[in-house]
Amino acid sequence: MVGGSKPLGESVFAVHAVAGAAAISASAVAVYPLDTVKTLLQLGATGQKQKMGLRQVVDRLMAASGPAGFYNGIGWSILGKLPGLGARFGTYELLTAFYKDGREDNYVYYSEAMKAGIAAGAVEAVFCTPFELFKLRNQVSSVIPSKAMGPANVAQESFPLLSKLLPGYVPDIRVWNNTMSLLSDLSPKHPDMLGALKQHPWMLTGSGKPPLPSDVHLPSRVILLEGWGALWRGLRSGIARDCVFGGMFFSTWQFLHTVMLTWKAVNMSPKPRYGMALANLILSNDRDSAVTL
Repeated sequence: MVGGSKPLGESVFAVHAVAGAAAISASAVAVYPLDTVKTLLQLGATGQKQKMGLRQVVDRLMAASGPAGFYNGIGWSILGKLPGLGARFGTYELLTAFYKDGREDNYVYYSEAMKAGIAAGAVEAVFCTPFELFKLRNQVSSVIPSKAMGPANVAQESFPLLSKLLPGYVPDIRVWNNTMSLLSDLSPKHPDMLGALKQHPWMLTGSGKPPLPSDVHLPSRVILLEGWGALWRGLRSGIARDCVFGGMFFSTWQFLHTVMLTWKAVNMSPKPRYGMALANLILSNDRDSAVTL
């Protein structure tokens, strides 16, 4: 029986890990359509004279992707929340264990809970930011109709730069023809102007505009075209958001936890001390009451 204690602990950890992953997945599936609509409403307010309302966003999404568009990018959301929440609570438990070390009652003060929560939020932001990027780009691509594409091998031969920076992307030939027609009025000073333009990264799409999010939403394309730094774009704002949330969450939790323990100990005599002694005494009293019943 002594040797079986470690497997039991490992099995308990595995059960908690599986239950946590299932809970995160179920909650993500339940609320992800709302998150998609929220993201599209926020993006629809930029660059348009007439703001898009809820009905217009839903109609456009249904026309472009159908009901499956509401869940476009949900895999990235779940993959980001799993390590993110693990990093949040793991960092908090590690820091609070350091704060409680050497204390008789294992009590954590509100300021310590807030500082540990702020650090936990920063760590969570580092883990989640790349997954949020992929999730947002997949959500945006759900309202962009799929365009007709020609043979990919022909495009790669005609545009060799694409195989390095944006593999699999097929440019719109009509855009290139329109660009060349606009440049045709200029006096030709280059023997192969079209070939020269194809060698510049800013002309990948033929118009000088960046590719659409629907064309650059895979990790390989993002890294090749924008570099590794793009994965953590907006990290500072994410750290600020998660630090505020983590500090408020854990300090409020610690405050309410203490309030509930104090309320449970109102009629106890003598008054127990705060911390683990108070919690253990309340739990033992609850077990004794259950046995009596």
